[in-house]
Amino acid sequence: MRTERLFHLLQILRGYSCPVKGQVLADRLNISIRTLYRDIATLQAQGADIQGEPGLGYILKPGFFLPPLMLSRDEVEAMMLGIRWVSNYGDSPLAKAAGEALAKISAVLPKETLLSASELPLRVGPPASEEFSSEDLSILRQAIRQERKIEIEYQTGDEEKIQHTIWPFAIGYFTDCRILVGWCENSESYRYFQTNKLLSIHILPVAYSGRYSQLFRKWKLQQTST
Repeated sequence: MRTERLFHLLQILRGYSCPVKGQVLADRLNISIRTLYRDIATLQAQGADIQGEPGLGYILKPGFFLPPLMLSRDEVEAMMLGIRWVSNYGDSPLAKAAGEALAKISAVLPKETLLSASELPLRVGPPASEEFSSEDLSILRQAIRQERKIEIEYQTGDEEKIQHTIWPFAIGYFTDCRILVGWCENSESYRYFQTNKLLSIHILPVAYSGRYSQLFRKWKLQQTST
């Protein structure tokens, strides 16, 4: 099947760190060079960052491209339910991204699978308030990706406003709230902050020590040991 061949071509390209000649790829796939050129053009049109040209070779740049997948009914239902959950409980940009991802996935799903997915009986309840669905946490996700310190002003339960310098590394999305998790320089400990009580957020021009994944692992280890 052509879908399997395209997937195999991607797997082969992932194994090379430098450009590989088209004829080498064609020989490994047991296809003609003309067919290889068509397959590469197809993958590029679907979003794969394959760079190169005939005679010079091809290389697959790192990215988030997913090749066409063969999914079971349970896998489709799990994926659709997850996207519906993010559409309702992710902050505004994530909810929009979920809809865009669904459109891209729907474009490559077989027709019969797409029909069953649209009729999925598994549903997600609506968020509690419009304020919840309009929240935008893009700045927090940006700080985590860049592993930058942030300065926040936070409103406590007794209406007191406190400033903290945080090393953010995770955001928890729940049905009734969202929680920022980070290392707090002020208290020298891991702290939790409800995002709807963040009065201001400023990304500082300095990176924190280590990777956010390392902070997450240390925090998780602390949770399991207490």
